[in-house]
Amino acid sequence: MKSIEDLERVKRETLEEIGLRDSSGSAKIVVGMGTCGIAAGARETMLALIDELKKRRQTNVTVSETGCIGLCVKEPIVEIQLPGAEKVVYGNVTPARARQLVTSHVINHQPVQELIINTGNEE
Repeated sequence: MKSIEDLERVKRETLEEIGLRDSSGSAKIVVGMGTCGIAAGARETMLALIDELKKRRQTNVTVSETGCIGLCVKEPIVEIQLPGAEKVVYGNVTPARARQLVTSHVINHQPVQELIINTGNEE
């Protein structure tokens, strides 16, 4: 990939292919894609999340991106919110760790404690 447009195209095609859709009752994953996140590898992390969701046929998950989350030292940052649960924020998420988050948190509902930097109930 050579540009953000390439990444957007891959994301769009993948989302269409596996049918990820926005639904109020679905799991939501947000990846910090500010400049600091991208420099730390957030593109690769996001692609790993999407690929792992595809491999595991998890079609009721919304994957989106946001700008800078404000904790550059912990980039790439990934937020996961499951229906009926508090949001969990993970830091230093490599592509391998992203795949682990899909398996452990999204599928098995078991947050990966050692990667957590914040939960939704902390202000």
